[in-house]
Amino acid sequence: MPSQNDTEPTVPDRTDPAAGPVARPQSADDRAAVCALAGDLDIETLAPAATALDEAIRDRPDVLVVDLEQVGFCDSSGLNMLLKVRMAANAAGTELRLAGASPTVLRLLELTGADTVFSLHPDTASALTAPR
Repeated sequence: MPSQNDTEPTVPDRTDPAAGPVARPQSADDRAAVCALAGDLDIETLAPAATALDEAIRDRPDVLVVDLEQVGFCDSSGLNMLLKVRMAANAAGTELRLAGASPTVLRLLELTGADTVFSLHPDTASALTAPR
């Protein structure tokens, strides 16, 4: 796992998926925002993630990176939430990028064809530096 900047808060590890995802919004720079998610994205746990992503879009950054590095599982409701966030981002003029998705999450995106509608990146750094 890449080391994080000492001034940046860390996302706590979640061993209890029922506790739900942790969402950590942060500014990347004047034009980009990052929202790191941790935990499972399923029907019972995704409300905090949806709220954090909606708030990030309200700020209308040029680019919003959703860091999925610490998301171990995503079901159809989590995928639906990400698709809704994508539509809201587009409506706000924000480009949505997904970063650091696990093989399990990537497999869900591939099986559903959602990998063709999302901008996927191996990590947050590459998502932030990708050309617009």
